[in-house]
Amino acid sequence: MREREFWELLEEVFGRGYGRSLSVDQRLTALDNMTVVEALAAGVEPRVVWNVLCDQMDVPDSRRWGADHNAPPMPAA
Repeated sequence: MREREFWELLEEVFGRGYGRSLSVDQRLTALDNMTVVEALAAGVEPRVVWNVLCDQMDVPDSRRWGADHNAPPMPAA
């Protein structure tokens, strides 16, 4: 997943305003309490950030990848 795809999914799943608000306000406990913006700036893979955000916000798998997206492969460890 590229960062551009991350932002597209964020807007699709959460809505433009709420998604952008989440990206700067929501602390991700699984990522050392960083926000989405901080985690991406720190080099955390966008897919990892996306999954952590969705898990924390209880987004079901059926909605997680939007209408026209397939789940991208997980990054290599």
